[in-house]
Amino acid sequence: MKKAANPKVRVLTSGTKLIAKEMQANAGDLLPAHLANVESILLVQEGECILKMNDEDHVLKPGDAMVIPPEIKHQITVIKSFKAVHFMPNDIEFKFFDSLI
Repeated sequence: MKKAANPKVRVLTSGTKLIAKEMQANAGDLLPAHLANVESILLVQEGECILKMNDEDHVLKPGDAMVIPPEIKHQITVIKSFKAVHFMPNDIEFKFFDSLI
């Protein structure tokens, strides 16, 4: 079984209610399966990934965005080294899982 790798993350900007974080990962990386208590938006800037959510695979390329609903377990597999921006509320809470989806 493949082991999940954490992406490189940096804060781009934040306000009183929202934060934007840049995520970077290499081709072949499998990011940790997780869910959050509120919805967020993922916008791919470079590369390509598969976002697995609700037993569906969503292929995301530069310019593609996806709303990730609250309490939905999801996981990213990186196809081509990628960079994405994750927009979310400051008070978001994540729950991570050891198992893959």
